[in-house]
Amino acid sequence: STSEVYLFIFYKNKTGNNSVSPPGMIPKTFRGSSHKPNYTVQLPAPPNPSVDPHLHVNPEDAVTAYTSGVLSTRVIPLSYILAMLIGIPSNAYILAFLRVRLRAKALSAVLLYLNLALSDLLLLLSLALRVHYHVNGNTWIFGEVSCRLITALFYGNIYSSAQTIACISVKRYLAVVKPFLYRRMAKTKLAASACILVWFSFGAAVTPELLVRQSYHIRELGITTCHDVLPLEEKSHSPLVPYRLMLVFLGLIIPFLICIYAHTAVVYHLGQSACDWRPFIRVSTLVFFIFVVCFLPSGILHVMHYFKLLYSGDDRLYGYYRGVVCLCCFHSCLDPFLCLLVSKTASSELQFISFRMHKKYKRDTINWSLISTE
Repeated sequence: STSEVYLFIFYKNKTGNNSVSPPGMIPKTFRGSSHKPNYTVQLPAPPNPSVDPHLHVNPEDAVTAYTSGVLSTRVIPLSYILAMLIGIPSNAYILAFLRVRLRAKALSAVLLYLNLALSDLLLLLSLALRVHYHVNGNTWIFGEVSCRLITALFYGNIYSSAQTIACISVKRYLAVVKPFLYRRMAKTKLAASACILVWFSFGAAVTPELLVRQSYHIRELGITTCHDVLPLEEKSHSPLVPYRLMLVFLGLIIPFLICIYAHTAVVYHLGQSACDWRPFIRVSTLVFFIFVVCFLPSGILHVMHYFKLLYSGDDRLYGYYRGVVCLCCFHSCLDPFLCLLVSKTASSELQFISFRMHKKYKRDTINWSLISTE
């Protein structure tokens, strides 16, 4: 209807040179058209056409190969199933583990991990509907509202998880590099504020997905897609395009840079003591692995897909992007191990703080003795 708000926009010059007229990037998805073009190849219409709003695509384009190919109907759902089998039990265990820590009144150390585990569980439980969608030939049967919710939850979790891991990294940095400041901080209030900020960012990230129609019936293919094919020619799409690029920058790139700085500083300062800092090294290694393997590939292909759509109108990268996005789900399987590794560094933190305090006390005592002697 005319009241619908759409996310995406793509224009072609009607004179035939296929140039792009509006500025800005084009969001992820294949391009669909609300007007039926004249194709030389037509697929038969389904016997019972859907009542959902429909779009038209060229059956010879990449969208057909993707929706009927092995990647979307076998590889992606199998990846989701594997992530669910590993991630749901491990995150449930982490919640039970954190419940014990809450009883021990270690609230400041638990809030961030609890926030991460709850976000991961929401994502993993929502994957069941996406598995059905892909196994069913990329046909969505659960309605428009659920499509919007699942899409918003999927992408919002990626950004919120990256930001939560960055907050945990900053906490490690303060405990090791700035131990005296860390001891004076109101850690519980700061942890709660960080969680609120992360969920606020989550809401800001998912709002565009909740405001726009995500499911459309593709008449040439006889399927109803969820988020995979959107009308990119609608004029109301362009204001939201820079917003998506901002999310990639704020939700993935900045948290990754924070983690690089925090863990590099931690490793550097650990070399000044004679304690066993292997738990910290394991934590830093796992954080880098989560970002480099799970988050960055999808972020890079995300941006590349934007530019190819902008300059050439080529949407073939979207299929590869959807395949790489599967890696993002596996961060939900690795986050519980990160929580366990971080929890093992608590005693090491106290040991390091004591070491730094003793070293500072000894240095101040020597300086005072020199002043007294003079």
